Amino acid sequence: MRYFKLASVASAAALLVACGGSSDPARGSLIETPTVLTTLTTAQIDAGTAVSGLQALSGKAKCDVKVVALNYATVGVSAESTNASGVLLLPSGTCTESAPLLAYARGTEVLKTRTLANPTDGETFSLAAMFAAQGYAVVATDYLGFAKSTYGYHPYLHADSEASAVVDSIRAARNAGSTLAFNYSGKVMLSGYSQGGHSSMAAHRAIERDNATEISVVAGAHLAGPYNLSGSLKLPVAIAGVQFFVPFIVTSWQKAYGNVYSDVKTVFKSPYSDYIETLLPNPTLTYTTLVTSGKLPGALGETPTQARDAIFQAAWLTDTQTNVNNGAYLAAKKNDLLGWSPKAKVMLCGGAGDPTVPPAIHQAVMKADFDSRSLTNVSSVDVDAAIQATFGTGGKAPTDPTSAAFATYYGNYHGTYEPPFCYAQAKALFDTVK
Repeated sequence: MRYFKLASVASAAALLVACGGSSDPARGSLIETPTVLTTLTTAQIDAGTAVSGLQALSGKAKCDVKVVALNYATVGVSAESTNASGVLLLPSGTCTESAPLLAYARGTEVLKTRTLANPTDGETFSLAAMFAAQGYAVVATDYLGFAKSTYGYHPYLHADSEASAVVDSIRAARNAGSTLAFNYSGKVMLSGYSQGGHSSMAAHRAIERDNATEISVVAGAHLAGPYNLSGSLKLPVAIAGVQFFVPFIVTSWQKAYGNVYSDVKTVFKSPYSDYIETLLPNPTLTYTTLVTSGKLPGALGETPTQARDAIFQAAWLTDTQTNVNNGAYLAAKKNDLLGWSPKAKVMLCGGAGDPTVPPAIHQAVMKADFDSRSLTNVSSVDVDAAIQATFGTGGKAPTDPTSAAFATYYGNYHGTYEPPFCYAQAKALFDTVK
């Protein structure tokens, strides 16, 4: 049995395409008339999921899906007015009943121009196949600082602005529904993957705290998210992708708080210190070309630790791991998601072998934190066995770190192998409350 891969879905998708108010009425208002970019038919969706292997998890499409571009009003880090763009996926065709609304937050992106309002985007197509084609309306934000957003930077892993971007996307979806004569059931689900898992949980917390009378959240499925950021900064072992994610975090928090460091050269080595503060997100470079152009380390065969040590000052790394007054550590504490108690059902999902967002540091710590308050509405799922069975060598994760199989397996684990299994778990949860 073949399963979904992000790259495969992106390629397959490319072949297919030739209301509630808020305390601030501007938030979530539509800056542009919502545009229907295309309608994916059930036959087109089934063709794409068959090619990619996603159909084993998604099932066959029940609904056509309208792909709608959104540009909506939201707020920045200091509650200043700004905008964000995104996509609204509406079940159509034979699906005529009012639909629950899933607000989704995407994973980390480094290319500034990328938008989810693109039916050939792999993440967009997977949302269409897994959720919208099964009867869920889906709204997914591009976040601040991406695509059509005019915000000056992206506040990466900044919980409050992630939450406001997601909350206002829900309002925008409702406003667009009125324009497009689409009916919602009133039930709202929240989900996101990787950075999006952090964003969706931050939004879930914010809605139950501040917007419960406006938005009825019935469940949250938070997938492979970095919930324990301060704990992750103390790790002596580098995560896969450290050269992208940690510089993005540190420079973003510096812009948000102004006191993460006093001199960029105390954090980053030359030549990276010369341009790192304006590198991410990038108007033209992708994960691959950031490395091949030499803008970031990570040449073929280079380990995460080598990449980390190439870009960061050793004294700063030691300080983040040992000094509780380190600026980055203090910023991380502000953006940890520990210590809240959800009212709606919550599911955490990840794979134990994830080398980028290790569940032992994030998912397990988050679940233990929930358990410490005797919450009975929180579950935790490990999809590692399914990943090993599908993509491992002989049904098991490769163990030789010098082998090509090992590099391929762990290089694809977080970004390609893990997401569809967690999406399937999320949908199973949502089906119980829709």
